[in-house]
Amino acid sequence: MFYYLDGTVTHIGPYLAVIDCGGVGYACRTTNHTIAALTRGKVAKLYTHLHVREEIFELYGFISENELSCFEMLIGVSGVGPKAALAILSSNTPEELALAIVSGNETALTCAPGIGKKIAQRVILELKDKLAKGQLPTGGESFAGGVTIIPENKASEAAAALAVLGYSQGEISAALKGIDLDSLELEQIIRQALKKMMK
Repeated sequence: MFYYLDGTVTHIGPYLAVIDCGGVGYACRTTNHTIAALTRGKVAKLYTHLHVREEIFELYGFISENELSCFEMLIGVSGVGPKAALAILSSNTPEELALAIVSGNETALTCAPGIGKKIAQRVILELKDKLAKGQLPTGGESFAGGVTIIPENKASEAAAALAVLGYSQGEISAALKGIDLDSLELEQIIRQALKKMMK
């Protein structure tokens, strides 16, 4: 319904930002990372998700499309609602979440308030499984044409993590070209690839 809101930040609270667009204040539930990027009285653009349940309409807004993509991916996991998804994304950037899923790092998820080991295991299991089947959103096309991805080295692990963030196979291949995959750490490879894609 709403792709993004572009307006003045009029209020900031815990997990909440209000954006004034043409005299209408839109209350957006959001993460600590998005709140940290906002300034009251300044113009901001938030990418949004409208969550509807039992006649309750709630708007969620994020500073980047990557964060929105991760939020939508998380609430697709059984047992993970919007509140839990916000907690996870408040404790992990989209890049850190992608790394946690690809590497099976439960601790990165359980450091979020209210997220126990069972939920963390479910997030990693379900999203890793979707990644392997090419079912995660990747800019309109399935990753590697739906071919199973079994990360065997840093290049394939980086590609898998970038796929979690919603990038297409073509975008990932182009971004990884020219990066020193042998000497850099996995996180450094992902960050360099993201910098290239954001130019």
